[in-house]
Amino acid sequence: MPRNTLVKVTALLVALAPTAAFAQAAINQGVDVEAGRAVYQQYCAACHDKPVETKSPAFDSLRKMGVRAISYALTDGKMRVQGAPLTPQQVDAVTGYLAQTAQVDNGWVAANTCPADRRSVDTSPVRVGGFGLGFENHRQLSAAQAGLTTAQLKNLEVAWTLGFPQTGNMRAQPAVVGDTMFLPIADSGQLFAFDINGSPCVKWVYEHGVPLRTHVNYGTLADGRPVIVFGDAAAHVQMLEAATGKLLWRTSLRVTSVSNTTGMPVMYNGRIYAPVSSGELNMGAAPEYECCTSHGAVAALDAETGAILWVYHTMENATRRSVSRVGTQQWGPSGAPIWTTPAIDPARGVLYVGTGQNTSAPATDTSDAVLAIDLEDGSLRWKFQATANDIYLTGCMFDPNGPNCPPGYSVMKDWDFGASIIIGKRRDGSDILLAGQKNGVIWALDPDQHGQLLWTRKLGPGGPLGGIHWGMAYDANTVYVPVNKIGNPAEENGPPGLHALDVDSGAVRWSFFPEADCRGTRQQEVPGCERNFGLSAATLVVDGAVIQGSNDGWVRIFDAAKGTPLFQFDTARSFNTVNGVPAHGGSIDNASVTAANGLLLVQSGYGLLGTPGNVLIALKPR
Repeated sequence: MPRNTLVKVTALLVALAPTAAFAQAAINQGVDVEAGRAVYQQYCAACHDKPVETKSPAFDSLRKMGVRAISYALTDGKMRVQGAPLTPQQVDAVTGYLAQTAQVDNGWVAANTCPADRRSVDTSPVRVGGFGLGFENHRQLSAAQAGLTTAQLKNLEVAWTLGFPQTGNMRAQPAVVGDTMFLPIADSGQLFAFDINGSPCVKWVYEHGVPLRTHVNYGTLADGRPVIVFGDAAAHVQMLEAATGKLLWRTSLRVTSVSNTTGMPVMYNGRIYAPVSSGELNMGAAPEYECCTSHGAVAALDAETGAILWVYHTMENATRRSVSRVGTQQWGPSGAPIWTTPAIDPARGVLYVGTGQNTSAPATDTSDAVLAIDLEDGSLRWKFQATANDIYLTGCMFDPNGPNCPPGYSVMKDWDFGASIIIGKRRDGSDILLAGQKNGVIWALDPDQHGQLLWTRKLGPGGPLGGIHWGMAYDANTVYVPVNKIGNPAEENGPPGLHALDVDSGAVRWSFFPEADCRGTRQQEVPGCERNFGLSAATLVVDGAVIQGSNDGWVRIFDAAKGTPLFQFDTARSFNTVNGVPAHGGSIDNASVTAANGLLLVQSGYGLLGTPGNVLIALKPR
């Protein structure tokens, strides 16, 4: 297959011209600035000058990502197509130009290593075990679990902050067990075990050569040994010994060379259930790319060994189809990646995942769908397709006549199920499945009637950068649904918002609509603050409060019953960190907010579609 990585890197690079200070710093470190700048301008700037249209990080985001993330993207990751024409010397030049330094400076780790009496890992009790905070993906914590009450959440202050060098994407939810926080840093490929009882210190660090992507799941093996599981950008699932960070096994789940992992691998009953996604939608718009061959999957692995027990594929393998007008071979079907963390339903013996769009024709009936998959053998029990004929490639947004853009289908949807499926309960005690889609629609399905539709409601704008993005939360017959949008809030079916819905009927109990905030220095702190203030991050419920991060750096807390604002904190600013690493907040996205040990833990900075940053903020009651 052709090499595929440049499209995304290109999109990541655009908007801000490098400063003279940066150029001088790069020269001092031996980087050939002019050579790197030339490569960037020739191969990258066209997309990165349009970060919204191409779903690409801007130049300022790229320069904070670090060598490991950029080099991997260009050689093995999402930008392989664009990186294919580059020589190794050109890759080194543009990587050094963008990443500023030749390697991540980890000197702070030694200076912040825990003393001997704080290095042991206490593995009880489990505070935050994984993304869904339980197999049903409720994303809800009691006051006892979080160590925080609603009353305390009304008045918080900074307890401490940590900064991480050479990263612009704080995207992955940590696991917290006892006094230990297991935190993955995507760009650097590092996973840290921190003691957070008092001022944080480092217990151990796991170094990985590939950027990390998923949240961390904590569990125990049959012999009682505590372990953590996560995935990387190359579609490897790996297990570490929680006490030491020792690698126990690593298993590749690549369907094709462009597969990756996004949803968290879930540990249940001696198995790991891991979803597989893909970066191919960012590659297929390149005329020379043979589009497209990758598709989504779910795999069951033996927790002890990592051996693959079964794999469910969202479609058959792609085969040769037609030839494009520029003479490139086209393949299909492809797509239906799985971005979501599986919900586990032991009573019915199934797991639930949501899928994304197709990336080439023919369209399949498993794209933009909710799938119920048998836990034992990986067979498909049933499916519910919300949107048919959604064939989408990133580049087709601004060039719908590209040779790989499918005629006869809409190329402007990208209506994935990105939010993980929730198993909730109705008032009569029966179960209900809640699925949020990127067109701004929430669907309620009956798991006992093969996914029969119970109700649906459109809550806001949709599209590639909009709708219900990373996750919802559930508590007390209520589902809390954030809706994202980037662009003019007066267009496309209304503004972004946070909505509380009755689970039985879908009726809206209350809504909050954020407004653009460009006061004071925020225009400089949050470029694009006038249009990028939607709610993409997953919601969290703690006690009787709902907690929501925003694209423009605010973390807000609401009364769960009434929607009354209780507290807000602006993270888009500089922080003095306890580990001495310069840190700045930005967009709050993905699953970047959780709570444990009396602390609200907020990761701020997400450069892919917003403002980069590199800070973890611990807030405590005053």
